[in-house]
Amino acid sequence: MGELGLGDTHGIPARPGVRHIRSSAGLGWERMFVSTQREVPYRDSFAGAASHLLILHLDGPVTVRRGRRGLGAQRRVPPGGLFLHPAGTELDVELGGHLSTVHFYLSDAALQSAADDDGRPVRLREELGGTDPLLEQLVLSLDGVVRRWEPSGAAYAEQLALMTAAQLARRHSVRQRDAEPKEGQRGLGDRQFAAVRELIDARLAESLSLEDLASAAGLGVSQFARRFKARTGCPPHRYLVRLRVEQAARLLRAGTMPVAQVAAACGFSHQEHLTRVLRSHLGTTPAALRRRG
Repeated sequence: MGELGLGDTHGIPARPGVRHIRSSAGLGWERMFVSTQREVPYRDSFAGAASHLLILHLDGPVTVRRGRRGLGAQRRVPPGGLFLHPAGTELDVELGGHLSTVHFYLSDAALQSAADDDGRPVRLREELGGTDPLLEQLVLSLDGVVRRWEPSGAAYAEQLALMTAAQLARRHSVRQRDAEPKEGQRGLGDRQFAAVRELIDARLAESLSLEDLASAAGLGVSQFARRFKARTGCPPHRYLVRLRVEQAARLLRAGTMPVAQVAAACGFSHQEHLTRVLRSHLGTTPAALRRRG
């Protein structure tokens, strides 16, 4: 197998107006391709590619619409949001603003080799605007390997690719359902979830109650909690903490804002609270994250 490169992508990195910052081109990577870039607003259609596409938004929020043979789903995607598109699938997309991204392309062979050994092929979901802290850290680490490339980093990059493929197969694949879910198992609709995310993004630094979130979705508290967990896989309070952790990590990596101010901006009661939560969720500290930035 030859090196995975621009010819194996949907063509987004090759569009006019894309400013390339760095990529894995020329590094000899056979199972993946990484491109970090600055994109301008556009609307375009792309043929299916042989590789799977995962895009990590580095800034924003920015409005993105996507579909196949016409635009459909729309989300205002915050920093850390993900765009996932499976191999062999047409893509229509509209980017509503300037955006810095890391594009990660993965061969289908790499994805299938990372799947559970049950004989069933893995099919990835089409996703827009969701978050996955582990995937975010893996993609940022791959970008870091490219940024500080040396030949001894090839084994590390391959290990990161295997971990990324395993997470995609485990948490972002299509699962066959025997029947339509019951009322109590049905997740929030796209509009409801978008309204909840908009509220969270606008008031991340504030105290948000379950009643606030349920009201944004137009549901009672109990029904909202059930549907939210069905949609995201975790309870609302845990999801909110995860978003606060992700935002705090971005602020710490990106600038020199005092840690106490980062804590306040992300909804933590004080600096020690932020440090405690970062240790629990990411196994690191504010100082360590700042040094990595």
